[in-house]
Amino acid sequence: MDIFELVKANRSCRRFDQFSDHKIGNDTLKKLVDLGRCSASAANFQPLKYMISTDGKKNEEIFSCLAWAAYIKDWDGPEEGEKPSAYIVIMGDNTITKNFRCDHGIAAQSILLGAREMGFAGCMLAAINHKKLRNFLNIESHLEILLVIALGTPKEEVRLEDLKPGGNIKYWRDEKNIHHVPKRGLGEIILASW
Repeated sequence: MDIFELVKANRSCRRFDQFSDHKIGNDTLKKLVDLGRCSASAANFQPLKYMISTDGKKNEEIFSCLAWAAYIKDWDGPEEGEKPSAYIVIMGDNTITKNFRCDHGIAAQSILLGAREMGFAGCMLAAINHKKLRNFLNIESHLEILLVIALGTPKEEVRLEDLKPGGNIKYWRDEKNIHHVPKRGLGEIILASW
């Protein structure tokens, strides 16, 4: 897959084949975190720390701290059988710097691109019950929870489509449960070209 295909294939996946034979193990999670580690870091501070889980009990605890797909009002998140099989929690270490800038976004995108290339899919989540997650995972106070990445074998189809003028940017699901993601066209987002 070339980079353009990979980026387009790397959509937020919210339904997974929880019991797939194509499982994510801790070694795979470590390889994915290594992609985050090798990614750019503002001033090269490298303040990000990670917790990884493929454990069923820990995964349930993490899952209970997350909010899924705010635009889809009649859906509370993946059901049993569609839940992620792995998680990466990304934290910023306040003893290194107080400003994590966009490091966690860059690292998360690298991780998700790597996962997609391996045949997995994921979702970057920032709607987190921080207090509950901190308690469940015994996260020390100097670590700021920034993002959680849910990972697994994809069970849903996600389609990009052009946003029509005056159209709605909210993603949606059709009667076949295909997830549609409207995207603004290049003509709308490139303001100048010299």
